[in-house]
Amino acid sequence: MWEWHFVTARVLIVDDIPTNVRLLQARLTAEYFEVVTAGSGAEALEICARGDVDIVLLDVMMPEMDGFEVCRRLKADPATQHLPVLMITALDQPSDRVKGLTVGADDFLTKPVDDMQLMARVKSLARLKSLTDELRARAFTGQQIAIEDAARAMDRISGEGGSILVVDSDERHAARIRSYLADHHTVDVLTQPADAVFQVTGGRYDLALVSMALEGFDPLRVASQIRTLDHARNLPIILISDEGDRAKVVRALDLGINDFILRPVERNELAARVRTQIRRYRYATELRDSVTNTMALAVTDELTGLYNRRYFDRHLSAMLSKAQSQDRELVLMMLDIDHFKHVNDSYGHDVGDLVLKEFADRLRRNIRGVDLACRFGGEEFVVLMPDTDYQQAEIVAERVRAAVAEAAFEAGTVPPLKQTVSVGVSLHESRDDTPEALLKRADIALYRAKREGRNRVVFDAA
Repeated sequence: MWEWHFVTARVLIVDDIPTNVRLLQARLTAEYFEVVTAGSGAEALEICARGDVDIVLLDVMMPEMDGFEVCRRLKADPATQHLPVLMITALDQPSDRVKGLTVGADDFLTKPVDDMQLMARVKSLARLKSLTDELRARAFTGQQIAIEDAARAMDRISGEGGSILVVDSDERHAARIRSYLADHHTVDVLTQPADAVFQVTGGRYDLALVSMALEGFDPLRVASQIRTLDHARNLPIILISDEGDRAKVVRALDLGINDFILRPVERNELAARVRTQIRRYRYATELRDSVTNTMALAVTDELTGLYNRRYFDRHLSAMLSKAQSQDRELVLMMLDIDHFKHVNDSYGHDVGDLVLKEFADRLRRNIRGVDLACRFGGEEFVVLMPDTDYQQAEIVAERVRAAVAEAAFEAGTVPPLKQTVSVGVSLHESRDDTPEALLKRADIALYRAKREGRNRVVFDAA
């Protein structure tokens, strides 16, 4: 499913002019970001090395060490290369934007900083950092070598040779965009936006460029439809917009669109943004593959392919400690297939195993990329949901419940089996919480869901 959530973050502002620092600090604090400041490149590198920040806002023009050099050093260090960097400068030359992206910056803004662009970029990078942190944590929990492989992967991953889809009903504009990119990428042009899902289904793309000026089509709906495909859930999408599209661009970035570029499109900036997004996408894919390929069988449930109880216990402890130390939200969802004993007793364990596998598939498809699903034991499953509040947890839990109840299970029986699931949810609410307390509250909520008629979601508070 196409879904993102807002994540607060600790932002480091690096600028040698105190007035600039105070202005940015006020803007970010008003949006509930935590702010750390540094007056020089050397101080910034020291703060980042301690692991105290999530995003770096980096001024280019500084004495002794300019922003380009600071960014280059951050991206060259395996301990900090995953930190998103947003470069800010008074220079408004395409060559400076391209240089910033070339040294590894994740995005680029010019002074005077536009509030809409600042907040949109920071929120987008906060989501990226949250997902990357979760993937890194999973790799570390399973096997430390996975994170070492992932760090080395960043050095060898290229942003060139990508497969790109351009969705634009204006043939001349689409052809111009294609000509800007064709020397280094394979570019397909789609002038019929209604066929976007069909086109993406039939191809493995690294990036989609979607025009905001689609004749007769809502570009955000086209983007959302692309993201409904399993293999395109994390596909980077860049919008090509006009100055008058500002409100829609803000909405798009809040929904999780990765980036945008304004017309008239400058060739080198487009190339740099495309290269950055493709490289980032390939890195995230490498991280996922690393987690999958290096995870020992000891932490994987053989039947469902989900993580097992042993893995979950360790990961819950790590994620709860992180949530408490950084004052972040954490949700635990516990699920139990209703009347599962009747399935085993009536149809045998082979049918029961097929039901468990299908349930795990539906669970995996209906949670978010950042959520961790595990088989807790028997017909009981758990999902750990970082940076998630009550409302977001309710949406995901109800989606899973509905996905189980709405379609029968094809398990070789006639007729197919109708199954439901009961769900108990607990929220991390205090620094005194323990893994045991979180599990206990979810278990109590699950028991209530069973007692109140099954096929429902129940929340339990501390």
